[in-house]
Amino acid sequence: MVAQKGSLMLIKVGDGQEVENFTTIGGLRVSSMVLNHAAIDAGCVGSGPWRQLMSAAGVCDMRIEGGGMFTDSAAEQLVEGYAFAGSANHFRLYSGNGDYVQGPFIVTMYARSGHVDTEEMYSLRLESAGDVQLVTG
Repeated sequence: MVAQKGSLMLIKVGDGQEVENFTTIGGLRVSSMVLNHAAIDAGCVGSGPWRQLMSAAGVCDMRIEGGGMFTDSAAEQLVEGYAFAGSANHFRLYSGNGDYVQGPFIVTMYARSGHVDTEEMYSLRLESAGDVQLVTG
């Protein structure tokens, strides 16, 4: 894999319409994605000393975190509304090579902060609420 600039990672939010349009949430300064697969041990007395894991049998979840500056008030209002509603909505996380993951996520943490002499910042955490797909460019 070729090295990618962290600034190329983008979080986009869907507008909830039938044909969904996605808008960049804002200027990201920090972002991360974590994919978890819970392992299920299928070992038994006859398995020997090593555990035997079942393939594709555990529960999967994804967590996306990001923060930066909002650059668009419409995206800011969507994210804030989703955070207060606690509803599952469609988001995309783009990587530097153009690939992205998309699916329904719930905003499980939303924060805004600022200092008197700097811009207002936001941070958020999204947790998967259904099937998440990887779309390659």
